[in-house]
Amino acid sequence: MKSIVFFALVAVAVAAPQAQDVIPIVSQSSEINPDGSYQYAFQTGNGINTQEKGALKNIGAEEPALQVEGQSSWTSEDGQPIQLTYIANENGFQPQGAHLPTPPPIPAAIQRSLDFLATAPPQPQQRR
Repeated sequence: MKSIVFFALVAVAVAAPQAQDVIPIVSQSSEINPDGSYQYAFQTGNGINTQEKGALKNIGAEEPALQVEGQSSWTSEDGQPIQLTYIANENGFQPQGAHLPTPPPIPAAIQRSLDFLATAPPQPQQRR
C-alpha cells in the first residue's frame, strides 16, 4: 500500500505544471464608450505591441455592423519582426502583413478565359 501512495505522489509531482517565465505588461490602456465604440492598447515586456479600435457602422441594413481596425507587432521565434494590420467588418476579417502567405498568380491562359467569360453574352441553356 505504501508503494502505491509513493508512486501516486511521484506521478503528481511529475505531472505538475513547470514554472514559466512571467512576461510583464509594460503599458495598457482601454476605453469603452456609451455608444459602443471602444479602443485598447497594450505592450508587453517581450516586445508585443497591440492596438485596436472598434465602432458600430451604419451599412444600410436593419442593424449596424461592427467595424474593427487594429494592428499588432512582435518578433517571431526565428527573430523576424512581424507586423500585422487588420480590418474586420461586414466583409469579414481582412488581415495584412508581409508574413502572410499569398496565392500564386493566375496563369495567363486561365486569366484570359476568365476575362472572356466575364464579358461574353449569356448563352441559352440547353434542356436535357
